[in-house]
Amino acid sequence: MVSHVTIPAAEVLESLPDWVTLVRAPNPGPMTLEGTNTWLLAAPGGGSIVVDPGPLDEGHLQAVAAHAPVAAIVLTHGHIDHTEGVARLAELTGAPVYHPPVLDGLEAEGVTVEPLPTPGHTKDSVCFVVRYRGEEIVLTGDTILGRGTTVVAWPDGDLGDYFGSLGRLAALDGRPALPGHGPALTDTGVAARFYRAHREARLEQVRAAVAAGAGDAAEVVARVYVDVDRSLWPAAEWSVRAQLDFLRRESHTPVAGLDAT
Repeated sequence: MVSHVTIPAAEVLESLPDWVTLVRAPNPGPMTLEGTNTWLLAAPGGGSIVVDPGPLDEGHLQAVAAHAPVAAIVLTHGHIDHTEGVARLAELTGAPVYHPPVLDGLEAEGVTVEPLPTPGHTKDSVCFVVRYRGEEIVLTGDTILGRGTTVVAWPDGDLGDYFGSLGRLAALDGRPALPGHGPALTDTGVAARFYRAHREARLEQVRAAVAAGAGDAAEVVARVYVDVDRSLWPAAEWSVRAQLDFLRRESHTPVAGLDAT
């Protein structure tokens, strides 16, 4: 039986590089963990690159803006808990905003940000490989979280895409992962492989539930996610619908008459 994962997928990073600052938003919850992580990347004396401003919370945004000057605002994906504060932070700082599909790369005082498309959690999800002074880190948004596993937010999210994205991240061994929620992790590659194994195991559980007669996505959730708090079942249903869609495409036939739409 695959259990609900609540622990980090790799060892927790004990300390951040001295050119990385975390300002955590005050929006804790079942989906946001301790809150949305807003990351600031800045060489000494240089402008800050802000990753994911978070919610429209004035105190939080003022705390981020205090790390002036802000050279740029970038986003890992479009979910509101990462983007709601974008316009206000841009107003406070005058910084340009770069949305996931249009950013080719960015540099500020030697800090380079290279986007890595990682669709799956959402269609527009990207991670950022960031380099400075020979160090390399990965900003993972919601593709890899600091604790537990993430949702494949069907229909915008896609499980096949997610598997491909985890494969790309699995090649980044030894690079710390700085997620959109939860603590930073020591190794992106280790976390990505853990996620892949867990998601494949869940997929087999979904396949077995369908074969045993589960009649719709909600019933699959009730059978497969029995160990998960019911407050999380609506989110689990997104992932189940993504899994059912993946199984249909894999077999090129309907799956036990289930309709994921």
